[in-house]
Amino acid sequence: MKKVYFLQTCDTCRRILREVNLEGFEKQEIKQNPITVNQLEELYSYTKSYEGLFNKRAKLYREMDLKNQNLEEKDYKQFILNEYTFLKRPVFVVEDEIFVGNSKKTVEQLKEKLL
Repeated sequence: MKKVYFLQTCDTCRRILREVNLEGFEKQEIKQNPITVNQLEELYSYTKSYEGLFNKRAKLYREMDLKNQNLEEKDYKQFILNEYTFLKRPVFVVEDEIFVGNSKKTVEQLKEKLL
């Protein structure tokens, strides 16, 4: 399976999508087509952490002062399901591996996997 979850209005997502060969990828724009419970649980099966899928740089994260709350895995899951901006992005699923976020290291690992 090859799939990417991304946000069309995110400049970083658009840049990474241009850098990567997307041939054969199913693309899901998460604002227009929000992630489902089943999809999020599938992503969790790779990471074993909803917190690992959670975007702590989201504007809402600061606005809601979530940094100063004791969040548990179930909280991270619910926030991601309720608000698309809380999914760290882009998320690439390539066969049996997942690449979450836009760090230079993650993008390089993704590119190596796709060679």
